[in-house]
Amino acid sequence: MGKEIEHKYLVIDDSFKQMCSETINIKQGYLTREKGRTVRIRTAGNKAFITIKGPSVGDARDEFEYPIPVADAMTMLDMCTPPVISKTRHIVFYKGNKWEVDVFHDQLEGLVIAEIELPSADHQYALPHFVGRNVTDDRRFYNSCLTTFEDIKEAL
Repeated sequence: MGKEIEHKYLVIDDSFKQMCSETINIKQGYLTREKGRTVRIRTAGNKAFITIKGPSVGDARDEFEYPIPVADAMTMLDMCTPPVISKTRHIVFYKGNKWEVDVFHDQLEGLVIAEIELPSADHQYALPHFVGRNVTDDRRFYNSCLTTFEDIKEAL
């Protein structure tokens, strides 16, 4: 069983682009978006995955992720509850930690979130200058809860 410990922040400027070592185009949808459990389908470049996540307890939750054929993922994305999310992920290394900065497209255009996955809940890390408010505990910013930028605009 995998454990995901993740912190999320709103991004306040685009300086992360100069620090970026890689970009990945991602499409993801949810077969299940129930509170406490999600089943996500994701294509990331030329790879695809199915991910099952359990309920969040603080900043941690159970996570199981498995590779699947891209063709299967494309068919499953059509089965997902709308919307299917489109985003570009920018990989940034900052002071020994890997940050993933997601720039959302389509119905979520304007939303930019930085995430860091931690090896343990007590792991200390430095914040890059492009991150702003911590939204780790704000369900409105869970990918599985995102629908349109208008729905979360007032939270920014």
